[in-house]
Amino acid sequence: MKSRKLLVFITTALVTLLLTIGLPSLISSPIFAQPNTNLIISAAASLKEALEEIKPLYQQSKTNVKINYNFGSSGALQQQIEQGAPADIFISAAKKQVDALEQKGLLVVGTRNIIAKNKLVLIVPKNAAGITSFYSLKDAKVKKIAIGEPRTVPAGQYGQQVLEKLKIWSEIKSKLVFANNVRQVLASVETGNVDAGLVYITDAKISNQVKIVVTADEKYHSPIIYPLAVVKRSKNVDTAKEFSQFLSSNQAKSVFKKYGFILP
Repeated sequence: MKSRKLLVFITTALVTLLLTIGLPSLISSPIFAQPNTNLIISAAASLKEALEEIKPLYQQSKTNVKINYNFGSSGALQQQIEQGAPADIFISAAKKQVDALEQKGLLVVGTRNIIAKNKLVLIVPKNAAGITSFYSLKDAKVKKIAIGEPRTVPAGQYGQQVLEKLKIWSEIKSKLVFANNVRQVLASVETGNVDAGLVYITDAKISNQVKIVVTADEKYHSPIIYPLAVVKRSKNVDTAKEFSQFLSSNQAKSVFKKYGFILP
């Protein structure tokens, strides 16, 4: 009986002590803070400005998500993912690279989606004259033409298709300077290191140092699309899916449209 009374006394004293030192505040406060999530998005170089502008729009409502971009040529990014480099989302400038990853089982099934489209253009330095069409590239005065490496750079792949359809690829091949991504092509034309280059219309629009000569007819190349998919190896699949969906929202679409992308 005495033991029982002693136990009740000790329990009452302990509860009183806890209430005194602030147990109510412990109860009313959340025990766990919302964890921070880091997302790595491997994306085609031509999307850089648009995705950078979309980033803070997403983080307005997702303050715990940190977005990290890895921009490059779609082929190089594909190879990085195949070799195990960290990535949660892959956005390519062509279906070829996404197809390859999908066939190897490296993407989350059902997450593939096209977020934008583009056009291919022939550009020259702003003050250049004499080049008025693709056929002008055959002129002896044209010494160097920049183009993305067709095996790894979608813009180069599309460019080769156009030049082959126009039956001038073999004639100008010796003049071609191959770049690692489409932004290198743009930079080469801006600096005047080449006489002309093939880039996306969105690349040409962000530069005041180049001018568009002609837009390639879409019947001369494969559809220029930007497919997206979540990488299966991602440790943040649910968050990656949320960000992927946001890229198809009206907010994101308005940004893509601002930079000259065509909405799917």
